[in-house]
Amino acid sequence: MGISMITNGMRKVLPLKYCGAVIVAAGTASRMGGIDKVMAQLEGEPMILRTVRTFQTCEAIREIVIVTRENLIVPIMSMCKDFEKVTAVVAGGSSRQESVQLGLNALSGKVKLVAVQDGARPLVTHAVIDRTVRAAHSYSAAAPAIPVKDTVKVVTGGVVKETPDRKNLRAVQTPQVFDLDLLKGALKKAKEDEAEVTDDCSAVERLGMSVKIVEGDERNIKITTPLDLAIAKLLL
Repeated sequence: MGISMITNGMRKVLPLKYCGAVIVAAGTASRMGGIDKVMAQLEGEPMILRTVRTFQTCEAIREIVIVTRENLIVPIMSMCKDFEKVTAVVAGGSSRQESVQLGLNALSGKVKLVAVQDGARPLVTHAVIDRTVRAAHSYSAAAPAIPVKDTVKVVTGGVVKETPDRKNLRAVQTPQVFDLDLLKGALKKAKEDEAEVTDDCSAVERLGMSVKIVEGDERNIKITTPLDLAIAKLLL
């Protein structure tokens, strides 16, 4: 499995860089109406287990670190005991940014690329993971995204200030995949600048780096509210 290139008329397959995954599931689920979304049941199993299994069975991923709340470390370790790619389950920090950094610190020295995945996106597919990793192999930073369907307004003080051209807008998903050193440097700089970044791409973009966008999947939804959970159950 790798990237194809033509050399002297012959196709040569270069191996993909060693890619680890950091699956972030350390949030408080404040909009879930009392439901612990990390452990919420989807087809009879916790949501986090479904997310991790997809990465476990994806050839592009070589090792996995799960970042979660401290009280869930033991239960998740027990659930994932048969997943040989899971090398660590660690406690998250006070923010998503800090949780990602803690996950990166737990990766092995073999990792060259890292895929950062929301634990609350249990419907991610091998195809989305694979094409994002392949893009990051070539471009150092990549993310899946889908076209925005609704017209988006920029609003200030309850008044519309701007209507961006919808054809240029994309809703970005995870996994977002990066050269490991690039992401570490970007998160370090964001922390030093006390900059709040909404996703890992934003941290990399602050350095002036471009992020390659690949085709996402409309089913790769993030579970944020009870309605999202109901939709995920219907999709399954």
